Amino acid sequence: MRIISVGEILWDVIGGSEYLGGAPFNLCAHLARLGHVPYFVSAVGQDERGRCAKAQASRRGLDSQFITETGRGATGISAVTLDAEGKATHNLPRPAAYDFMSLSQEERTILQRKQPKWICFGTLAQMELGPRGLTQNILRDNPASGRFYDVNLRPRCWTPDLVGTLLREATAAKLNEDEAAALAGLFDWPRKSLRQFSELLARRFELELVCVTRGESGCCLWRNDEFVQQPGLPIDVADTVGAGDAFSAALLHGLDQEWPLAEVAAFANRVGALVASRPGAIPAWTETEARGLLSSKT
Repeated sequence: MRIISVGEILWDVIGGSEYLGGAPFNLCAHLARLGHVPYFVSAVGQDERGRCAKAQASRRGLDSQFITETGRGATGISAVTLDAEGKATHNLPRPAAYDFMSLSQEERTILQRKQPKWICFGTLAQMELGPRGLTQNILRDNPASGRFYDVNLRPRCWTPDLVGTLLREATAAKLNEDEAAALAGLFDWPRKSLRQFSELLARRFELELVCVTRGESGCCLWRNDEFVQQPGLPIDVADTVGAGDAFSAALLHGLDQEWPLAEVAAFANRVGALVASRPGAIPAWTETEARGLLSSKT
């Protein structure tokens, strides 16, 4: 499976350590671990962090051709604060280099020829005109591709109008329970159940799939009036940075394999839990480890 992921690449600064990340980049790294071919579109600064980011991307087997270098901003960072349960709060200085990403027409044509199955995007980078326009162009270039929107709301990095626009551009959307509650309040929807929320979201925005993650409680998936809830797994959390992106990669993998919806949800839970049990957004892991996690915790 080939996918295009558009968005931020940055360094998560956690304590005294720095880990390469950014949700759209993390997604690519985890998809590559599952044997897929991702093409990541972003930008880094002309600085040491930028050089290290591109070098690390290449070492992870990712094509860095579409990670451009710009002199208009420093390579992005996220100052991460972890609570007692390992849950992360992000502080993102802007503007950053990824706010100035751009591709030539020739580069867009190269991407189009890849015939991607999915175009993936989040909210954060779409706040700026450059990434917003580039994403719209890539979507127009690839009308047959699925559109996976990871809602991923960061404080001061989204607006209701933008989220509504991105949902209308998507065919599949993933969000967590807190984000579901925020959108339910925004749209003045009743909060009776996640099933009802998923159905309302899908029908309002003509989505084919809705996924709501629930942390340690697992996840739920809605597709074509089928709704499944899958419990989470008990793990010792190192930090939750990147766990949701690993979950997304596993979700797309399961959909590509055409597994039953319950199996897709279970596998995505296992991969997300495995990554949360290790420090950093893109730690080393294998599909065999993720599949073995279920039996080791039961």
